[in-house]
Amino acid sequence: MFGIGMKERDAAEITVPKTDLASFTAFIDYLCTDQLDLGEGEGEQARRALVLRELAQMYQVPRLELLCAQALQESVGPATAVPLLEAAHTTGDGRLLAQCRRYVADNAAELRASGGVEQLRDLGVAKGLLGDALDQVAELKMGAARTAAGQRAAP
Repeated sequence: MFGIGMKERDAAEITVPKTDLASFTAFIDYLCTDQLDLGEGEGEQARRALVLRELAQMYQVPRLELLCAQALQESVGPATAVPLLEAAHTTGDGRLLAQCRRYVADNAAELRASGGVEQLRDLGVAKGLLGDALDQVAELKMGAARTAAGQRAAP
């Protein structure tokens, strides 16, 4: 962009959409040092990894994109599961989406206690989670029915 005859090469100022100064600085630092700095704090690291992954996609830096995807998968927890679930839904990241859905299903009490449910903003994601919950209830009912049928059949 800065060396192959594009308008950005001679521009005094360049606007980089969908980012903030700290994330873009981390992106440039990565390009110069091959070191990924996601900042501090669980929520901050997940947010930075999301932004850096988008920059890596935009500027075609596949290794950084993979590092960010890995960092996102490792950062799924009570405080980050819902925002990451929504981001995965928005970006079409099927692997992260599945991981977050599984985390929500397996850690519902922790998620509720951390305020994760209140973070939910995307109606499509809410519908998906409701569908997951209904599927789990149906599975529990089928299991209970099989258990009851097995007890009745036992001598």
